[in-house]
Amino acid sequence: MEFKESRIYRLSRREVVRMMQRPLYMLCMIGAPLFCFIYFTSLMKEGLPQNLPAGVVDDDNTAVTRRILRNLDSFQQTQIVSQYPNFIDARNAMQRGEIYGIYYIPEGTTQKAQRFEQAKVSFYTNAAYLVPASLLYRDMTMMSEYASAGVGREMLLARGYTMDQAMGFLQPIKMDMRAVGNPWLSYSIYLNNTLIPAVIMLMIMLVTAFSVHTELKDGSSKAWMEMAGGNVYVAVAGKLLPQTLVFCLMVCGAQIWLYGYLAFPLNNPIWPMILAGVLLVLASEGFALFICSAIPSLRWALSLSTLWGVLSIPIAGFSFPVMAMPPALKALSYLFPLRYYFLIYVDQALDGLPIHYSSWFYLALLGFALMPLIDLRLLKHAALHYEYTY
Repeated sequence: MEFKESRIYRLSRREVVRMMQRPLYMLCMIGAPLFCFIYFTSLMKEGLPQNLPAGVVDDDNTAVTRRILRNLDSFQQTQIVSQYPNFIDARNAMQRGEIYGIYYIPEGTTQKAQRFEQAKVSFYTNAAYLVPASLLYRDMTMMSEYASAGVGREMLLARGYTMDQAMGFLQPIKMDMRAVGNPWLSYSIYLNNTLIPAVIMLMIMLVTAFSVHTELKDGSSKAWMEMAGGNVYVAVAGKLLPQTLVFCLMVCGAQIWLYGYLAFPLNNPIWPMILAGVLLVLASEGFALFICSAIPSLRWALSLSTLWGVLSIPIAGFSFPVMAMPPALKALSYLFPLRYYFLIYVDQALDGLPIHYSSWFYLALLGFALMPLIDLRLLKHAALHYEYTY
């Protein structure tokens, strides 16, 4: 045992020297994660975009429609920056990127509403900007519903109904909606809890693939194996140990940054999330090592690692629910380590469940970490006999 530990130590020291000789390692292992911590959390520190510019066209121009526009402008996400004389001017402004949405009130809207006829208002959003368009669409839809209810209430009160009778007629069932886990509807909480670990996971896979296959590319793979005494498991352990320690520190730092400094919602102690982060590091290394053993080519290993890492973000389920995906994509989602990290986050940080409810997800991450045991001997064969071709 002492003999193997000394070999691992010498291999780790050798790897540290190789890392110091290539600034790319420090950039990917420390620089990129730190940049993501600061950039993403500061970019979305307000939670939701506010005062999104919108334009209006009010062809009716009555006291009622002016009140509707004032109420729309009072919404936190919407700011009416200009009122246009016609729809063509408003559309041209939206095409130039000056506004993200248009609220159009045709002539005769108030008169039709007072006669209990169907009045129509139109609103348009620029779907090329998904988040601003979605927020403006929500505000404009809500304002239209409020305006319809307000006009109806005034007409019912004018006919002698009491306020309770009018509200009972307009809204027979009152909805009480609460956002669980993220009551502020903050995009920072919604995205950063999974996006930052996803970036770290991508860096881990790229660094692992690069460090293993540069041995083959540089022709040093035989010396690497000789230092390990021909034991591929010792060789891999010694090579990945320094990287593992650095990435574990980075992912633990991310958890402390999110749940400690930024006070993101956490309904359990922090250690289940730290454990999930450490297992995500091991799972990412294991999956990348599995690819390296199966494909002894630096170019292909980096390409496949990048593809798998990038696809993890949309298919993990935090931007679009897995249950709504087609059956093929639903089955494919369980082949990505980030999916299990996201499920642990939901159980432990948001729902505050006992840790045994997430035991299968922890075991799944451990399974990814052990994947190289399937084909690691192929890596040894490539290290000893493979001639690298560009």
